[in-house]
Amino acid sequence: MRYGRIAPELFTENRRRFRAQLPPASLAIFHSNDVMPTNADGTMTFRQNNDLFYLAGVDQEESILVIFPDAVLPQHREILFLKETSEHILVWEGYKLTKEQAREQSGVPTIMWLESFKSVLPALMNEAENVFLNSNEHIRATVEVETRDARFIKWIREAYPLHLYRRVAPIMHHLRAIKSAEEIRLMQKAADITGDAFRRLLGFVKPGVMEYEIEAEIFHEFLRQGSRGPAYGSIIASGANACILHYVSNDRECKDGDVMLLDFGAEYANYAADLSRSIPVNGKFTKRQRDVYEAVLRVMKYATSQLVAGNSIEEYHAGVGRFMEQELIKLDLLNEQDVKNQDPAAPLYKKYFMHGTSHYLGLDVHDVGAKYRVFEPGMVYTCEPGIYIREEGLGIRLENDILITKTGNDDLMKNIPLEADDIERLMRAAR
Repeated sequence: MRYGRIAPELFTENRRRFRAQLPPASLAIFHSNDVMPTNADGTMTFRQNNDLFYLAGVDQEESILVIFPDAVLPQHREILFLKETSEHILVWEGYKLTKEQAREQSGVPTIMWLESFKSVLPALMNEAENVFLNSNEHIRATVEVETRDARFIKWIREAYPLHLYRRVAPIMHHLRAIKSAEEIRLMQKAADITGDAFRRLLGFVKPGVMEYEIEAEIFHEFLRQGSRGPAYGSIIASGANACILHYVSNDRECKDGDVMLLDFGAEYANYAADLSRSIPVNGKFTKRQRDVYEAVLRVMKYATSQLVAGNSIEEYHAGVGRFMEQELIKLDLLNEQDVKNQDPAAPLYKKYFMHGTSHYLGLDVHDVGAKYRVFEPGMVYTCEPGIYIREEGLGIRLENDILITKTGNDDLMKNIPLEADDIERLMRAAR
């Protein structure tokens, strides 16, 4: 692992909270993700299933976690099945967890080799009434690849057709929405690495560099600090590319007079950071660029003030939308009378600010959680307003990661330069 040791108490507590959500006689089974193929005999870099990692802290392929609180035998109440290593695997693939290491890392008392799973399963199924199975459920997900979980669901329902099968996703979405102190520590580390990468760019960006060169600087800083890389596809969008919300080609030359929209974040111990900044390629905003920048910054500060316990996502987005309308009117992008007469179901500000202001953040960059759940302490949301003026080839987005607390909120990225004056000063000093 590139990241430092995580106390197994995090995963032990996560499993305790999970068990408390299960009805009697319930068995839950979690599978690791597949190692995905490319072509020929190539494979993609392995990325663990987030629910399994959340509950067991194991970053290894071909792993299965079983949680069965009411099992008759104590050793069957929590079992972690792992791929057994061998001399051949050691030579060709390298290190795999031993049983002792897995027990220490996860806090799971019973560790078995994967080959034992199907011989142990009948005894577990004989005692269970409810079987909770995992799947990738997210309102924005389009799943076209059959996962390890999906294959197992088909197999077990055919092998044991008379059990009551239930979805584990609602439980996991409820639990993962509230971050523990240890999770916040890991997310803060991801945010800090991201901030260091951004500061690195302030001395590197100038007219004539390619967007992918800037992306390389980000990768360098991420890897140097123990991150496996970006938590999502980095957006390095100069000029008109900044008006493409999910631009990831990153293949254009940065021009004098452009503003560059940067949207990137480090992954650390599977947890994601998510940062957006907009900087002038030549180190100096024009008056129009600064006016738009300051408008977005005012919206961001207002939106951040509304990310507090007790608010709801619908009320929050509606309030941010109203605030944005006034900023767009000041920029002569909207007409005040037109705004008064607009269809509330199709607000005019959406022409220039077409995405939501915030989303859950955690093990996924668009982390799981009930969309309409009232904000609670321990939730982490992004705050990312933007204004995109295609006619002017100008897009500005600013984004920080916000932890909701009992007394308000805490900006995990408060130490990363944000004010336009600071951006210009730091770019000037680095030249």
